[in-house]
Amino acid sequence: MSRRARQHEIARLLGVQPVSSQAQLVDLLAQEGIEATQATVSRDLDALGAVKVRVGGGEVMYAIPELASEQIAPREHLVRVLSEWVAQVRHSGNIVVVKTPPGSAHVVASAIDRSGLDEIVGTVAGDDSIFVLADESFGGEALEALIADYAGLS
Repeated sequence: MSRRARQHEIARLLGVQPVSSQAQLVDLLAQEGIEATQATVSRDLDALGAVKVRVGGGEVMYAIPELASEQIAPREHLVRVLSEWVAQVRHSGNIVVVKTPPGSAHVVASAIDRSGLDEIVGTVAGDDSIFVLADESFGGEALEALIADYAGLS
């Protein structure tokens, strides 16, 4: 299993159930048929930006924080997300189609939406595809090139 796929599964697990330790996460991954060491899980949690948060009853759980929807994310965040999750970029007119691994489109679309790029009007995400609408003055071809460059595909 690739690092990206494992990290996607970790993010999914953290979103659907409370996880209080790396050892517990290693066990949960094993139940999904994914072998990982505690050291690998530690690196994956760090790469995902996971933090420990205190929940009801004083327990501490892992969570992946999301930026407030109105907050502009740093350009480095967009480049990191695109380089890790984008598999293909194509355009047709002012629409750019971004392909991701299954279940990952929402992560990439959120990063694009929060990038604050004037060249982008908005996104619509499915499971593994995103439609990104380019501003008319910029155009789909130029936006395809920009996204491909940020993703390291050019």
